[in-house]
Amino acid sequence: MFLKIDKPLSIDNLKNYPKEVEQQLAEILISGVAARMDPNRKNFYDLYHGDRGFFIHVRPCRHKVLLLATWLTELPHHEIA
Repeated sequence: MFLKIDKPLSIDNLKNYPKEVEQQLAEILISGVAARMDPNRKNFYDLYHGDRGFFIHVRPCRHKVLLLATWLTELPHHEIA
């Protein structure tokens, strides 16, 4: 699926990841990114951009995102199958 969130976007960075990571997430969500829905939890998504993965929850209002986890991947990801 393709996930795109309109401005104004608010990200709750629950684990205090660096601001650069939060900014990268905001940029890809505003421009749009391939995402995989969590099959067991509504509004939870995995997404990848370059060599970084994100696990997020999108609040029903669609302008607030919870950044739950992020990690570096071994290889760059361009889309989610």
